[in-house]
Amino acid sequence: MPYLCLDVGSTWTKGALVAHNGELLGSAQHATTPPEVLDGIESVISALGGPDADILACSSAGGGLRLAVIGQERLVSAEAGYRVALSAGAKVVHVSAGKLGSIRPLRIDHPDVVLLVGGTDGGDESVLLHNAGRLAESRIKIPIVLAGNTHVRTEALALLDGRTVVPTDNVLPDVGELNPGPARQAIRSVFLDHVIGGKGLSRGKRFRSLVSAVTPDAVLIGVSLLAHLLASDDDPGAVLVVDVGGATTDVYSAVSTMEDTGATVAMPADRRSVEGDIGMRWSAPGVVAEALAEQLIEADDDLAGAARHRAATVDFVPSTPVESEVDARLAALAAIIAVRRHLRMIDNRLGPQGAGLLVLSGGVFRHATPRAQAAIEEALRADPVLRPVLRTARITVDRDYVLAPAGLLTEVGKAHVGAQLLRGLRIGEATSSRR
Repeated sequence: MPYLCLDVGSTWTKGALVAHNGELLGSAQHATTPPEVLDGIESVISALGGPDADILACSSAGGGLRLAVIGQERLVSAEAGYRVALSAGAKVVHVSAGKLGSIRPLRIDHPDVVLLVGGTDGGDESVLLHNAGRLAESRIKIPIVLAGNTHVRTEALALLDGRTVVPTDNVLPDVGELNPGPARQAIRSVFLDHVIGGKGLSRGKRFRSLVSAVTPDAVLIGVSLLAHLLASDDDPGAVLVVDVGGATTDVYSAVSTMEDTGATVAMPADRRSVEGDIGMRWSAPGVVAEALAEQLIEADDDLAGAARHRAATVDFVPSTPVESEVDARLAALAAIIAVRRHLRMIDNRLGPQGAGLLVLSGGVFRHATPRAQAAIEEALRADPVLRPVLRTARITVDRDYVLAPAGLLTEVGKAHVGAQLLRGLRIGEATSSRR
């Protein structure tokens, strides 16, 4: 029986049918269909021939996972929690540090989950308990992941009695020690158990029972597997993945051979950043604004009008070579800006070899003409900030969207199947026979 890997996004529901030997048997997509996303899922299944398959699913529909981080002080607890959240596939929409005053800023940012951190184990207790008390007093009914000083866990849970709280190990058990794994798992658990069912995506319980991961988390696992495979092949350098969407641009990086530095807020080896202000449609004006700020374009550039048109008409599809060239230019700028930001966030910790492989993901890359693709690659390699990172990198396009399926397969103990599915990205040849 093959595996049917589904990714239910806010705009598109994508499916990949994968054989037990890792061959991609077919792929299909359909517009996501809220308030009943199962309709779109059934359309994808039907397009693939209605196979009898083991279904694995991830989702970022309804805007994905919006997370608030409340910590003790920004340079340690809050920053550590923020970075843990990024590795968990969450979009951080709110960060606060110190003793909470007004809850209004938190309410305005509409998070789905609160990550409450603060204090090393046996260290300061007052800030964590104060913040637990303020959350308990508020009318906000958001699920809470409690990942602070474990010595006062019982007291914090007592204060939060009646709320949905998932306690887990401290993200910062000691000075200089970051422990992201348990909090990452807890965030995922809360998303699946308490959030995804409340986004108005489906009327029954079947959709919730199908979904086993947040899409960015599945992709990050796929990126990590790809980095491991490249290291096994003695292919030096890290893996960078840039996924340019209509509203956001995500960047993933993985370095399977990197050693932990032990720094207090050091990033884990596999990382993700979300740029919510740059994208191909809703956020196209943000690309132009940031390109101006980064001095990538001139103030009199006529790209701004095209970006405004795309933001006002989010279902716009290029119909002329000129329009396609504009899309390619926006995509290149979005990728450059997003990777620049990602490198700043991780302090450019990709190792001395830089990136060995850059994977471009997103419809704009999958549908680009050879000429447009060449222009995008040339712009990325020519950028003065990215040039050192990409000097030896191979650039490929995830044309069959295999990273999320590879992550889903790895999660259920089928990494060997996911590894074969990723073969095309590793050696640069086609991975499928399309239906």
